[in-house]
Amino acid sequence: MKIILITGGAGFIGSNLCEKLLNENNKIICVDNLFTGSFKNIEPLLNNPNFEFINHDIIEPLEIEGNIDEIYNLACPASPPKYQEDPIKTLKVNFLGVMNLLELAKTKNARFLQTSTSEVYGEPQITPQPEEYRGNVNINGIRSCYDEGKRVAETLITEYHNKYDVDTRIVRIFNTYGPKMDKNDGRVVTNFINQALNNEDITLYGNGEQTRSFCYIDDQIDGLIKLMNSNYIHPINIGNPHEITVKELATLILNLTKSNSKIVYKDLPSDDPTNRKPDITKAKTILNWEPKYQLEKGIIQTIDYFTYIDQMN
Repeated sequence: MKIILITGGAGFIGSNLCEKLLNENNKIICVDNLFTGSFKNIEPLLNNPNFEFINHDIIEPLEIEGNIDEIYNLACPASPPKYQEDPIKTLKVNFLGVMNLLELAKTKNARFLQTSTSEVYGEPQITPQPEEYRGNVNINGIRSCYDEGKRVAETLITEYHNKYDVDTRIVRIFNTYGPKMDKNDGRVVTNFINQALNNEDITLYGNGEQTRSFCYIDDQIDGLIKLMNSNYIHPINIGNPHEITVKELATLILNLTKSNSKIVYKDLPSDDPTNRKPDITKAKTILNWEPKYQLEKGIIQTIDYFTYIDQMN
């Protein structure tokens, strides 16, 4: 039985990861300050004797008694409204927080996996985006606290590996969706589903032709675990290379929900990337990973989850 620490473990991806690894007979220590994570996401796990929850902000050093085999770091707000709420804290999470966890990994001789992001590529000038692409990031924009925070975190992790031989992994996550998403997180999938279910106008920014690539949560979790169990120490993309426009996503959700909502257009936010498409060649060849879920199937399951949540409230 491995002892696995998951920070940000009450969040969308973190809680799904906790559940998956707990079901694989591991002891899970879930750490979250519940800023964007939800206690409801992990409540069903609390009766399991191999699950422990610690309410803690990783900006402060974390003390854990006993051994730790692996650390998955998912502790950072991922939706623009949330990480822009306190940009300095977002930067602290990505530098001080990551440093605290790296120090813990060094002390415990634990393997450390950082969930980085496709946002390190900024407004990409090439597509698809391979890991070698250095990006085109605005260092002073409204998204910079997140984009540059994640970039400096990757640098910090690399230097801890080089100087202290900490066993590190870095995954660059592309847009992920599915059950346990915060329905009010302000991101495109949640916005569209909420608006469609409530027969409200669906808001598209710009002309709706900007593209995204959406990876279902089960595929994402599978990729994270495969990377953790591999020997690959360099950044690697985990995402779905199926690229669609935001307008096409809105139309799909309208059709699946049989909604009466109308599409309306608003001004494009500053620094909103016009395209996202991962090059997953490395994930295929090194991890033997590629996404299995078709977008329509994943969106249906996400709509079902949101409908269930609405009925429970």
